[in-house]
This record gives sequence, structure tokens and C-alpha cells, in this order.
Amino acid sequence: MGDRAGRDDRREGVTGALVLVATPIGNLGDLPPRAVEEFSAAALICCEDTRRTGRLLAHAGVDGARLRRVDDHTEARAAAEVVDLIAAGQRVVLVSDAGTPGVSDPGARLVDAVLDAGHDVTVVPGPVAAVAALVASGLPTDRFVFEGFLPRKGRERTLRLRAVAVEPRTVVLYESPNRIAATLGALAEVCGPERRATVAREITKLHEEFVRGSLAELAAWASDTPKGEIVLVVEGAPPPEEASDDEVVEALRAELAGGSSARDAADAVAAALGVGRRRAYQLSLGIPGGVTPPS
Repeated sequence: MGDRAGRDDRREGVTGALVLVATPIGNLGDLPPRAVEEFSAAALICCEDTRRTGRLLAHAGVDGARLRRVDDHTEARAAAEVVDLIAAGQRVVLVSDAGTPGVSDPGARLVDAVLDAGHDVTVVPGPVAAVAALVASGLPTDRFVFEGFLPRKGRERTLRLRAVAVEPRTVVLYESPNRIAATLGALAEVCGPERRATVAREITKLHEEFVRGSLAELAAWASDTPKGEIVLVVEGAPPPEEASDDEVVEALRAELAGGSSARDAADAVAAALGVGRRRAYQLSLGIPGGVTPPS
């Protein structure tokens, strides 16, 4: 079970833990009561921006909390102090600027360090922008994939865009206002301009907006650079069209010409074209010189 087995069990007399606390993505009224309790009990609150978290604590009526900045550059260095505090029976809270920490925000390395040291990690659940946008998008929610932020440029960006284009599940992306028009345009090229999508902007805030339409329509809308935090939800790819008999036969001929047996050719073509093996084998029976039916 690995060296982390059993580490989620509470030990008598030990209250130390790392507590991941979700914070509002806009409306401060979404702060859960348990979050306030954990803020008040924490020996240390790790956050991306001490000023922003300080304002949240003031809103919650929490005074005197000790804050430490933990971002991509300082997360590894903070781990030792966090582990020591938890080992001493203290509770340490981790928050991001908005939403659930660890989702496209710092947190994963801190969680890993605490678990590796044999201590508890728990969560105060709450807002997640990706899920909020998904459920209000009008697109299928039964299966979805979260892609976070796409790479800004280069081959990695091209490969991720192609992956989104063929992904059958609904895709949820984060994007900045300055890049959303370019991303929508690129997605329209690889997915097709008619693929449905929703742009969720400023979720739970005063100027909350959901814009639904085709990728081409949304790219045109975004040309006048929108403001605020943005989540993009893209419809999954339609199922591929089934290969025709002619396409299957052509692929079988190529396999047979390369020296494959009838059964091996049928297996290879069925896997490559996504057709039934029985169908591929039956079609191979009609290829001259390919397969001799049993007498």
C-alpha cells in the first residue's frame, strides 16, 4: 500500500494537520463557516497574497492570524516549517487567492511534503471556478476533463489544442482575458467553428456573465477584450464516423499484402479503424487471394 498507508487515521491527542480551505471566487458570502473556524485555530495560514488573504480574514472577523506567502517560488521552502508545526500538534491552513488551493494554484508540493512526513491533510470544501462554470454552461456534465491553463506558445500548445479537439468529454479550461480571443480562435480552427462552448466570466461577482455559442461566435465576441477571471467550457468531440466497407477492405488489402495472415490482418484493421473484428474478418473473405473460406 506504500509508505503513506494509514496516515489519514487520527491519532489520539494529536490535532496537527494541513487544512486546505476553499475561499470565495468572487462573492465573499460564499465563505463557509468551517473556514472561519479553521482560520481562527490555525498556527499559520499559507497564502498566495498576504494582503488579499488579510482582507478576507478581516471580512471573516479573524484577527491576529500569522500569514506566510506560499507561491510557486516559495512553496518548497515553506514545507519544512509547515511540517514542523504540524508535528508539534498545530494546524496549518493553506488557501489560494480564490477557489480551492491546488487546482491550477500552489499547494500540491506542500500536500506531498506533509503526507510524506506522516501527517494528516484535510479539506474544507467550497468554491471551484471550473465546476461552477461547467454546471452553468449548458454542456454535458456527466463526463468532463479539466485542462487548466493551456501553454502560451510552441509545440506543447499545439499538442494540447489537438488533444482538446479529439477529447470526447466536455473540456474545462482557464484563460486570461488578454489571451481568450486567440485561444478561442485556435480552438475554432482545430475543433471546427461550430463546436459549442461557453465563456464564464467573473463568476459570482457583480458583473457575472455566461456567453454561450459556437467557438467562432465566441471568438468574435472576445475580440473586444473582456475583463475579469475567465473559465472556458468546450463541448466534447463528436464520435468518429464509422469506416465504410471500402475503407476496411482497402486497409485489409494493405495488411495482407504485407504478409499478415487473415486473422492478424482483421485484428490490426479492427484496432486501427475502430470496427468490429468479426466485421473485418468477414470482409476479408471477399478479397481475391486473401482468405479461403472454410469448406
